[in-house]
Amino acid sequence: MSPGPMRILLVEDEQTIAVTLQDDLEAAGYEVQHVADGKLAIDVLGQRSFDVVITDVRLPGADGMQVLGAAKRARPDTEVLVMTAYATVEHAVEAMRLGADDYIQKPFLNEHVIERLRRIARFRSLLSENQRLREQLQSEPGQGLPGVIGLSRAMAAVVKTVRTVAPTDASVLIEGESGTGKERIARAIHTLSPRKDKPFVALSCGALPDTLLETELFGHEKGAFTDAQRQRRGRFEVADGGTVFLDDIDDMPPSVQVKLLRVLQEREFERVGGETLVRVDIRVVAATKVPLLEHVRAGRFREDLYYRLNVVPVRLPPLREREGDLPLLVQHFIGKLGGGRAFTVKTDVLEAMADYSWPGNVRELENRCAQAIAMSGGATVLRKEHLLPVDKARRAALEPPATLRTLREVLVEAEREHLKEVLRGVGGHRTKAASVLGISRKVLWEKLKDYGIE
Repeated sequence: MSPGPMRILLVEDEQTIAVTLQDDLEAAGYEVQHVADGKLAIDVLGQRSFDVVITDVRLPGADGMQVLGAAKRARPDTEVLVMTAYATVEHAVEAMRLGADDYIQKPFLNEHVIERLRRIARFRSLLSENQRLREQLQSEPGQGLPGVIGLSRAMAAVVKTVRTVAPTDASVLIEGESGTGKERIARAIHTLSPRKDKPFVALSCGALPDTLLETELFGHEKGAFTDAQRQRRGRFEVADGGTVFLDDIDDMPPSVQVKLLRVLQEREFERVGGETLVRVDIRVVAATKVPLLEHVRAGRFREDLYYRLNVVPVRLPPLREREGDLPLLVQHFIGKLGGGRAFTVKTDVLEAMADYSWPGNVRELENRCAQAIAMSGGATVLRKEHLLPVDKARRAALEPPATLRTLREVLVEAEREHLKEVLRGVGGHRTKAASVLGISRKVLWEKLKDYGIE
């Protein structure tokens, strides 16, 4: 968003609406330029940049859809709000398909428009602050974490701890819900350490049964078991000089916990089926998806191993606690997954995404972005229903039985009949009808045309 007051282009040829709305917007602190012609609006958009364009659909010179297209071509991040009469819902749908950020149904209260602009200003201010911090981190590379996206206060403590502990050989225990990015933190620790040029070896302790996990970690000698046709090095040997990341350490079976404790104490072990000691120089970073101390108290995890691993604890916050990080993560994922296409997400959709709890955390967010891109077809504006889950109750509401009519259909029918009744009551005099209805002559004319009322 541009510095100073938010700049708004108001495109409306109905003088009464334009004057009152412009006055209220300027009183609210916005810089407003009003034009009453669509073609003139397109010319202005080619000369100046605006944060928000508020445009009617029906205009002289060029219609609102052409103004919308010109606004997005001139500056893709310009928010466009389309004003449309209630009955012209097809215009609203078409506007959203063409990239409008929202639509305003006539007649409307100016206060509602101002509140919508306040929300836009707040959210875009947050995006601007994120961008500023990102640029600051790029110019001061010692401040962030490699491979980690996040500038929230919740992540600041993580960044500080990781940068402090990374240059040491201290064992680190990362605690965080599934999908929070624990492996990325482990890789950042490795990258910022003196071991960065040596291997980083990761293994999930919950992905393998006991016997295979032991073999994966420690390796085996030839003939140690039926299929052991040759000697094999384990992950600890492969990582010699580097870092071993043990994910889901809470799933490690007790038999393997004993052997891991010895590695941490002595930095030596025997391969499965062997008697020769193998010495290694490794750093161990572990991760748990549950509070590991609870496992210790329940007798499912060795207390002595817990304290060996938990030399430096790092709590990785869930996405719902990382205020302000979601827009930055969305921007990162659509850039990463977009295949070179410039996808965008509307402000109101980002707001809805920020309100969602994201139980699957950053991993769920990345999957949702990937799904939205895959389902986008030829559109470049990602749709809300693809970015957010829809539960069964909401889906039933979105897909009612064919025999039921929507509230919009009922209201449109009622409005059509009421218009006919008022016109009959005033003898067909449109100015009087508009006065009785409390709307302008232009809005009345649009409604009569949409309903086919002569």
